[in-house]
Amino acid sequence: MNNTFTESPRKIIQSHKQHGVALVVALVLLVVVTLVGLAAIRGTTMQQQMTSNFYDREIGFQSAEAGLRVADATISTSAAVIARNCGSGGVQCLANPFTDATLPANSIQTVPAGQFDPGALGAGEPQYVIENMGAYPDPNSNTGFNQTANGNQYGVQGASTTAVYYRITARSGDPANVGDRSIVTLQTMVKQ
Repeated sequence: MNNTFTESPRKIIQSHKQHGVALVVALVLLVVVTLVGLAAIRGTTMQQQMTSNFYDREIGFQSAEAGLRVADATISTSAAVIARNCGSGGVQCLANPFTDATLPANSIQTVPAGQFDPGALGAGEPQYVIENMGAYPDPNSNTGFNQTANGNQYGVQGASTTAVYYRITARSGDPANVGDRSIVTLQTMVKQ
C-alpha cells in the first residue's frame, strides 16, 4: 500500500477556510488607512482656511488702524467732521456709532485715497466717526499743589484744567462694499 497522502482530509479542509481571512484583514486595513488619509486632508484644508481668515483679519486691522490715525490728525484741522457732541445733555451715543440709527447724516467719513491706500489686498477704504465726548479734568495737568486729595481740605485752591475728549471709531471698510471680507472695528479716545 503506497500512501503518498499522509495528512488527513480534515486538515486540508481547515486550511482552505483560513485563506479568506487574510483578504478581510487587508480590506479592513485599507479602509482604516483611507479614513486616516481623509482626516489628514480635512485637517490641512481647515488650517488653510483659518490661516486665510487670520490674514484677512490682519489686513482689516491695519486698515482700521489707518482710519484711526487719519481721524486723529483730522480733529485739530477740521471741526466739520465731528459727528455730534455726546457731552451735551439729552444726546445718547451708542458704543458703536456705525450701528446707531440716530447718527446725523454724513457723519461717517471715508479716508481719502491720497491718505491711505489699502492696495489690492484691502477690502475697501477705511471709514471713521468722530464724536465729542465733552470736557473733563485733565489728569496729566499739574494743579500746582501736587494734586493731593487733602489739599482742598486746608483751603488750597489749585488751578483745575480740563481737556476735550473725542471718541474715534474706525472700521476697515463699508459692509455694503466688502462682501465676505473681514470687517475690523477699532475705537480710541483722544484728548485735545
